[in-house]
Amino acid sequence: MPERAEVTGRMMAHRRAVEQIKESYAALPQDTPPRLVKATTNLFRFRHGGRTAALSARDLDRVIEVDPETRTAEVQGMTTYEHLVDATLPYGLMPYVVPQLKTITLGGAVTGLGIESTSFRDGLPHESVEEMEILTGDGRVVTAREDNEHADLFWAFPNSYGTLGYALRLRIKLKPVRPYVRLTHVPFTDADKCMLAMQEICERGEYDGEPADFVDGVFFGPGELYITVGRFADRAPYVSDYTGMRIYYQSIRNRTRDWLTVRDYLWRWDTDWFWCSRAFGVQQPLVRSIVPRRWLRSDVYRKLVGLDRKYGVTARIDRWRGRPLHESVIQDVEVPVERGAEFLSFFHAKVGMTPVWMCPLKAQRDWPLYPLVPKRLYVNFGFWGMVPLPRGQFDGYHNRLIERAVHELEGHKSLYSTSFYPREEFWRLYNGDAYWPVKRAYDPGGRLLDLYEKCVRGR
Repeated sequence: MPERAEVTGRMMAHRRAVEQIKESYAALPQDTPPRLVKATTNLFRFRHGGRTAALSARDLDRVIEVDPETRTAEVQGMTTYEHLVDATLPYGLMPYVVPQLKTITLGGAVTGLGIESTSFRDGLPHESVEEMEILTGDGRVVTAREDNEHADLFWAFPNSYGTLGYALRLRIKLKPVRPYVRLTHVPFTDADKCMLAMQEICERGEYDGEPADFVDGVFFGPGELYITVGRFADRAPYVSDYTGMRIYYQSIRNRTRDWLTVRDYLWRWDTDWFWCSRAFGVQQPLVRSIVPRRWLRSDVYRKLVGLDRKYGVTARIDRWRGRPLHESVIQDVEVPVERGAEFLSFFHAKVGMTPVWMCPLKAQRDWPLYPLVPKRLYVNFGFWGMVPLPRGQFDGYHNRLIERAVHELEGHKSLYSTSFYPREEFWRLYNGDAYWPVKRAYDPGGRLLDLYEKCVRGR
């Protein structure tokens, strides 16, 4: 455990950083929406121009303290999960839910969406938060807990995407880990049977008579699906390495059993951005052999996407080659497990993108801005790529099909990427009746964009 003087020093540095960002916020032009500037982003809502005022979040990216006795951590809001995990694992602890990509920040996962293979039991990242220090839209710094005078902000903060304020510090609960994870990849040829098996594993919390600590899966096509069950272990006969030439998602099809260190398990998807690194050619053996390992990371790929979006390289090449226009379909959606096979059938017929990530989750409580039914098992389907547009259709065609299908199946869609909802439909689905009283209480002057303006209109 760190020396108390060291922890005190980090907390004092945090307080100085809080005063600095508070003063910077107050100095921004009142008629210009603030834009939080941080080192990384995992959002796929590219702004449509317009004036913004940069608000620096530097000096808010450290782990202040890990307390192994209380199993809690004090963490600044812009700290990446990579740094957070590196601070907790030496104590044999980890956050209850560690989102899949290294540079997702704790504050971003709480105000947005984070999910992983512990979510079938532990819900979403915000469900293990005990306390948040928040810079609100009206310029105050408040401490929100579920039982204090700012409880309304505590409950409304998840899925508010920086429209109510910015998380500066969070106290989160931690859970014990063991050194290794044993993986079992279970194949299926039928989506209905796969969903039934996933439901049984998650409800029972075990597979083949042994505890299930992690559960997720991959849809490679209508006749090829896999559920991966992970179990903590104290020893391993070997460990695989998917940070170099070998590619994790490909191993699912070729191996029944595998072993990883707990750290490599948590970041198994990051090296190849699930499977999206193939768009950059780095899954080709020759290319991969010459690319430095430090570049095989999700944040590098995200920067490449940003550059392509900025300069339109891919679109120009497609036009030059006479290819049809493509639509970006980058989404995560939650569908009740009993409707999961229906969604996969729709998605394969209408969109046709593979693979698709499948991650079961169960919200532990009622969170007003992301209204999943508590204790009901959903499956998160994640799909990320480009799809050719049918002749005569325009950007948004496939995304709007997906939005309609998800809600017809009693599901919900994350807002980290593009959305196309009409205003009234959006506020009905994302609980405007709960959002607006909190918005008026903590941002009465509308300094921050509201949720619709930010997540749908892309301002």
